[in-house]
Amino acid sequence: MKNRTIKQPFLPIYDQNSKILILGSFPSVISRKNKFYYTNPQNRFWKVLDFLFNESFYDSDSHQKTLLLKQYGIALFDVVMTCQITGSSDKDLKKIVFADIYPILNEAPIRQIFLNGKTAYDLFLKKYPELKNQCQYLPSTSSANAQYRLEDLIEKWKIMNDYLN
Repeated sequence: MKNRTIKQPFLPIYDQNSKILILGSFPSVISRKNKFYYTNPQNRFWKVLDFLFNESFYDSDSHQKTLLLKQYGIALFDVVMTCQITGSSDKDLKKIVFADIYPILNEAPIRQIFLNGKTAYDLFLKKYPELKNQCQYLPSTSSANAQYRLEDLIEKWKIMNDYLN
């Protein structure tokens, strides 16, 4: 399977009430196929949000997930807009074109930017070094990040609540 150029298939999710921005690196093959963020059932993103907000993000459809994100003041997007990639592994990202996050930052009162995983964090700082003091690394919710159990992720991701209240 050879690398092919793929464009970010999703629009950013945010509104004028978004207080935090969560950025991943680039959608997985499964997410691209299912046409929404973090739809690989092995990814723990929605399960983490379930615990943090006592809601049912995981079992909701994409429309309901979008409404819940906005209800809680969470904006969601990815750092990479276009790339060449084989499969879903961040290590295979090549020929990256970065997403422009400034429209989100200009339209929403974002208090903090959270990066879902090391690759997202490193790429973000490469593109947006001027935003270093407004961003924070969080361990990846990907199942490939096996060193973190769900409970560990929930504990680390609780920091988001400091910026939502």
